[in-house]
Amino acid sequence: MNLLLVEDEPNVVSVVVRGLSAEGFNVSVAPDGNIGQTMALSSHFDLIILDIMLPGINGLELCKIIKKEKPNVPIIMLTALDSTENVVNGLDNGADDYLTKPFKFAELFARIRMLLRRYSGFISPDHTINIADLQINLTAKSVKRADQDITLTATEYRLLEFLAKNKSKILSRIDILENVWDIDFNLGTNVVDVYVNYLRKKIDKNSDQKLIHTAVGLGYVLKEN
Repeated sequence: MNLLLVEDEPNVVSVVVRGLSAEGFNVSVAPDGNIGQTMALSSHFDLIILDIMLPGINGLELCKIIKKEKPNVPIIMLTALDSTENVVNGLDNGADDYLTKPFKFAELFARIRMLLRRYSGFISPDHTINIADLQINLTAKSVKRADQDITLTATEYRLLEFLAKNKSKILSRIDILENVWDIDFNLGTNVVDVYVNYLRKKIDKNSDQKLIHTAVGLGYVLKEN
């Protein structure tokens, strides 16, 4: 999971980055609103944490900009101003949740887990990934779509799991080769395309909502729309 923290207070950055990294998240940091805007709009993040009082573009305006371009990215606002007006402003500008400074890391982490579950694709405590009506059980290595069991080969399952763990992120053929097959294939091979086609026939064939998409010239992405 890739998270973006837009925050200019070193102490807050240190606590959040250290805590989230320990929980297995990849955390990128932007020290001001302008850099945060560039990073948020040019890269994929599963969740964004915004401080309201930022140099450059303030957090409220940045939240509005991000949500206009990427409405499906959950955003948590951090604020030292806990008045009702500030909370309402944050939510009116598209924030999904807010947290007042100073805060305990455990509370922030709980809010993050809640939002990731809401937006789906998060690995739940019972080790399943849920995306739309697709359910992947990471422990049993089993797959269901609309509560119907789907039988996959070992390679098909590894491919699906890799796509699901990187939900909404475009993955190049090289990314997939290195992570699913763990072998340096001849770059001219079409093995990725072949297996994506196998997977589509099993995952998307009987559903109106297609989950596996081609990013022309770039690779493949598993997403809800």
